[in-house]
Amino acid sequence: QRRLMESGGGSVQAGGSLRLSCAAYGYTNTPDCLAWFRQAPGQEREEVAAILTGSDRTYYADSVKGRFTISRDNTLAIVYLQIISAKPEDTAMFYCAGDFRPEYCGGGYSDFAYWGQGTQVTVSS
Repeated sequence: QRRLMESGGGSVQAGGSLRLSCAAYGYTNTPDCLAWFRQAPGQEREEVAAILTGSDRTYYADSVKGRFTISRDNTLAIVYLQIISAKPEDTAMFYCAGDFRPEYCGGGYSDFAYWGQGTQVTVSS
């Protein structure tokens, strides 16, 4: 059964760092696009970073450029999201998503085929 599983969420003070992980299980081939979304209470889900697994090309939302880094370990089928200089407005549930349509990476799509359960990130001021 194909699934994505996030880990690494937690609480951090403003200015701190956190690394989220997303492991892909049950995939014969890795989805062409793996992305991180976040959703704060009362707000829409937002794509913050994505990576094309064929080329490792990355995409970032303007709000996180320079602070978030997406990367992957191809051998372990894990994608990471490194957060530095965390801000209280980063507080949200973070979701890992995957899709076999490469145009979904940074394309403004939210209907990815595969989703993880989410991991909570809380940044205190």
